[in-house]
Amino acid sequence: MIPAGVILYGPPGAGKDTVTAQLSHNHPTYALFERLKAGPGRTAGYRLTSKDHIEEMDRAGEVLYRNTRYQAEYAIDRGGLSALVDAGRTPVLHMGQVAGARAVAAYPLHWVKVLLWCPVETTLARCRDRGDKDVDARLQVWHETQQDLLDHPGDPWSVVIETHRLSPDQAARVIDEAVAGGTEATAAHDIRRLVT
Repeated sequence: MIPAGVILYGPPGAGKDTVTAQLSHNHPTYALFERLKAGPGRTAGYRLTSKDHIEEMDRAGEVLYRNTRYQAEYAIDRGGLSALVDAGRTPVLHMGQVAGARAVAAYPLHWVKVLLWCPVETTLARCRDRGDKDVDARLQVWHETQQDLLDHPGDPWSVVIETHRLSPDQAARVIDEAVAGGTEATAAHDIRRLVT
């Protein structure tokens, strides 16, 4: 049986960190995939490196996806995923781009693609509550994520969760059921209605 991986896609404040923590609390096999990061900003939850190192890995074919946001560069590498899978863990990836969610599918896992969504007002409140210093930038990314979804309304999702309606534990349980049941990603979600 192919091991599973979880992609959590959503705008800032949608609860990717919170839901990942709850998944790991409920079942310690779940583990946050720490993306490579080069640049300023948050350091927790990342493997810090340089842009040159990311470029070198990309040239060697080790990078599944890379992007720039918040004046930093991020990358998802095959080696990092393999290390988690080889240790018997279920990697949980945080994504903010549909293109990234697609690109990661090249790695041979049974991917459960989860769209976490919340209104912009929820993002604003959550960013303020956690003391983010770059609230305006995060609100801009919320709008970019909304547009990304509107540009790809037919992209398949295994699960769509509105995190302002479910508790972190409820969301984690829905995701765990999708992983256990081998839920395939499907396009049967009204994305336009969800995000507008």
